[in-house]
Amino acid sequence: MKIATREIIREIDRLTIKKYGVPGLILMENAGRAVADVLLDNFDYADRVAIFAGGGNNGGDGFVVARHLISEGLDVNTYVVSDPKKYKGDALTNYKALVKIGGNIIELKDNLRKYKQADVIVDALFGTGLDREVTGFYKKVIEFINVQGVPTIAVDIPSGLDSNSGYPLGTAILADITVTFVLPKLGISIYPGVEFAGEIYVADITTPDFLEDDIPYELLSSESVVDIIEPRYEDTHKGIYGHLFILAGSPGKSGAAALSALGAQRSGTGLVTVGIPKSLNPIMEQKTIEAMTEPLPETDLETFGIVSLDRAMEIAENKKTAIAIGPGISTTNETREFLYEIIRNLELPMVIDADALTLIADNPKILNVAKAPIVLTPHPGEMSRLAGISTEEVQANRIGVALDFSTKYNVYLVLKGARSVISTPQGEIYINTTGNAGMASGGMGDVLTGIIGGLLAQQIEPADACTLGVFAHGLAGDLAAEQSGEAGIIASDVANKLPNAIRKIPKMDDNFITKIR
Repeated sequence: MKIATREIIREIDRLTIKKYGVPGLILMENAGRAVADVLLDNFDYADRVAIFAGGGNNGGDGFVVARHLISEGLDVNTYVVSDPKKYKGDALTNYKALVKIGGNIIELKDNLRKYKQADVIVDALFGTGLDREVTGFYKKVIEFINVQGVPTIAVDIPSGLDSNSGYPLGTAILADITVTFVLPKLGISIYPGVEFAGEIYVADITTPDFLEDDIPYELLSSESVVDIIEPRYEDTHKGIYGHLFILAGSPGKSGAAALSALGAQRSGTGLVTVGIPKSLNPIMEQKTIEAMTEPLPETDLETFGIVSLDRAMEIAENKKTAIAIGPGISTTNETREFLYEIIRNLELPMVIDADALTLIADNPKILNVAKAPIVLTPHPGEMSRLAGISTEEVQANRIGVALDFSTKYNVYLVLKGARSVISTPQGEIYINTTGNAGMASGGMGDVLTGIIGGLLAQQIEPADACTLGVFAHGLAGDLAAEQSGEAGIIASDVANKLPNAIRKIPKMDDNFITKIR
């Protein structure tokens, strides 16, 4: 499902009204009626409704909601937070209509003691255009609504939430339901905005669908990735499904290599070979059964170095179809030289993770000389090193940081975390919807590296390998949690659920967002 920034939704509204002749008054009517319908469907016990209306078009939507609820026989109090004399345009028209039908409109005038207890509250204070911190009486109103202890429905977006970043602008409504219009907004599709939005309904208010065609932002669902999954034919063999070469491991970190191999195998890769410093090969052969191993020349520290390069290149160029590099390889200077030469010289799609990302952070421009597509899979700490900013800055602008790095260095990037963000060199953004808190444990990223590497080895395009890989990885984690609970899930649990996850995708009914017309 496509998702929109405030700038995109503003342009859709403008074109709908100015170019395609749909009056704004009709859009507002459709929006308010949709909110009223959702309230009636979800809270059929409600007799008393309180609507808090701000001074702009979001307040105008609230007046429409009030009118429709009054026509259904509900006791509705509409609390005007702004000066009614400041209403204009469509909001003014609907304010006057509510007055004329005898709606109970209460001007708060900085006095919240006028509030009368309600069964449901409708938040129509601020819309998606808010881009400044909420202060003064509006802040008091939001904080007041949040402690009333009754269900709250937000109109388009919870008031106070930044519709692009998902962060509260000082404070924000904690909604039980958000009825958003046209498309989900970026800010309620990522954390922390997800926690403010509650259950999301998307209402069609009759903007032309084709205005959404070129939007480069998408919320991943089974529908997004199902067509990437290739059927397996009867007359087939392992060579058809690719051969991934994994370069991973150093003393104390051979498990990272084994988990990457397991992830690749469980994602359907035909053959997997793990290249590892030669002194670790005996233990690696015990850890991996189906994967092959290749002992490589090593440095005095038992890590990869330039001494490993010729043999690694020889193996990679012998019928391998993709490379995964980085889990547990160490961050020595010699390992850095080895990694950079692999990037410069190999003409195979490559996924890079873990220690290799730390080494790339020393010289990100090395990515620009790669001869084949590259996928990076950083967690926020690794992303902070790559981008040269703090982890807090990364988390405050996950989409912007990922997109800037992808387009600058011509890489596909998976910024891991709750609602992982995938960005492409073409400026596309995908936000994942699968996964759970139980996946916050060691080795999960190594499995994901193997999954994406394995999909690349199966000659799946990089963007598709990232979206399918991340979605299936999270879904496998969800299946593991369903079986045993979130606490105590380990990376191999998730890897072993991958076949079930991939099988489930075509049968899924994604219901995390409800579309209404």
